[in-house]
Amino acid sequence: MSDSELEEIIQKQKSLSSELDYKINEVAIILAAGHGKRIKSQKSKMLHSIWEVPTVERVFNACQKAIPNMNTVIVVGIKAADVMSVIGKRENTSFAFQAEQKGTGHAVQIGLEKIDSNSFKGIVYVFPGDMGLIDKDTVLMLKDKFVNSQANMMVLTGIYEGEVQENSYGRIIRVKDFDATGASSGADAGKVVEIMEHKDILSLKEDVPYEIIFNNRKYSYSKKELIENREFNSSVYAFDYQKLIELIDKLSSNNAQNEIYITDLIALFNQSGYTVGAVSPHEQSVVMGFNNKSVLREMEALARHKVYEKLKDIIEITDPEDFFIHESVVEQILDMDKNGIPLDIVIEKGAYIGADVKLNYNLTIKKNVFIDGNIIFGKNVTLSESVHLTCFPGQKAIIGDNVEILWGDIIKGNLEIGENSLIESSVNMTGSDEFPLRIGKNVLIKGTSYIFGSIIADDVNIEHSVIIKKRVDKLIKRNGAVQPIRFYLPMPAGIDAIEDL
Repeated sequence: MSDSELEEIIQKQKSLSSELDYKINEVAIILAAGHGKRIKSQKSKMLHSIWEVPTVERVFNACQKAIPNMNTVIVVGIKAADVMSVIGKRENTSFAFQAEQKGTGHAVQIGLEKIDSNSFKGIVYVFPGDMGLIDKDTVLMLKDKFVNSQANMMVLTGIYEGEVQENSYGRIIRVKDFDATGASSGADAGKVVEIMEHKDILSLKEDVPYEIIFNNRKYSYSKKELIENREFNSSVYAFDYQKLIELIDKLSSNNAQNEIYITDLIALFNQSGYTVGAVSPHEQSVVMGFNNKSVLREMEALARHKVYEKLKDIIEITDPEDFFIHESVVEQILDMDKNGIPLDIVIEKGAYIGADVKLNYNLTIKKNVFIDGNIIFGKNVTLSESVHLTCFPGQKAIIGDNVEILWGDIIKGNLEIGENSLIESSVNMTGSDEFPLRIGKNVLIKGTSYIFGSIIADDVNIEHSVIIKKRVDKLIKRNGAVQPIRFYLPMPAGIDAIEDL
């Protein structure tokens, strides 16, 4: 990294960091410094998205939802500027820069430098930035278990649900009910002794037990026991801050990788007579992290499944495996359902509904429809297959009651379509900030028409026309019918550049 790149990161770190609020008794340290070589991407691993939200932002959001305004320190490293830009400037949030990646323990050391030890005496949580399925309930559960257990350190563990031979995670080793002599372990039973990596378990001899000394008592574990142990380390922790800063600098890099590992804190806490506990979430998917694209896709599928489970009995989603509804719209649907009025919303295969869309009753969104931006629907609206309906930030598109938009239409920008209007297939309509598009009530537009920045009166029919920045009035003929607009084309421009071959 060049001096100019380093200076840019440091300046960005300063501009986006805000002061921690020490009246709030909790700090989350989110580890987002790694790149993730196995993901095989030039983008930071932490910025790969699940359900369109970068994983590091998902971890941040889970913490904030669990404990509003929770103090947060985000440790950045590789692609630091990109990660900081995604989070942006937030209250009670500071960025710590890990210039050289020396392991998870080192990353926590860097994060702790942002906490004033004279002002803070509470709980520190540590989260990996790639744990994109972790949620509010899991964070709250970890907090409650940690506080109620009166432990000094707690590990959030997972329970491996596949074939044990395929479990490559580090195992949580707990004190057995009886020591190696057969004596009861008493109050020590179930306490966490250490985390043993899978490769270290495989290197053990079959006929030689693995022995641990805990509280001056020996405990023995066979290789088979350790392999069949399904409890694994999720890399999420809670700490008593005072105990953590007492021991964090005692971590050593005396290992094959020459890195400082946070897992070594377990031994340090135990050696100091402090209590280490462990707890597992009710839903195992929340502790998933990823190192490659295939696992990321699994996590995306799990996120989709969670959305489907929330909505499946409220609206009709015709293909649970192929749809997207932004989480803010999911919450909107759940709130609408609380009114007790059937929504009658249908979402067909391949439909996409973005963050700022406002749904309404009796809305049908057919196959491969794309809706994104501040789109406000009236009641009884139908969007046929492959409609593309969008607007830019700051713009608004209002679709009135009883509007039908047919196959393949592209409608975008600052616009309004009045009630009872029908936009037939192969129509392209756009409204800009300077020239918004206004379509009146009971309007019919059909036949490969293009309309930009115009005002169309009520009851008008337009067919096979190009109308740009025009006012189209309602003209009533002698027989009482409204004059239709057909085959209207503006004068061509650039004729001089065109000649016959």
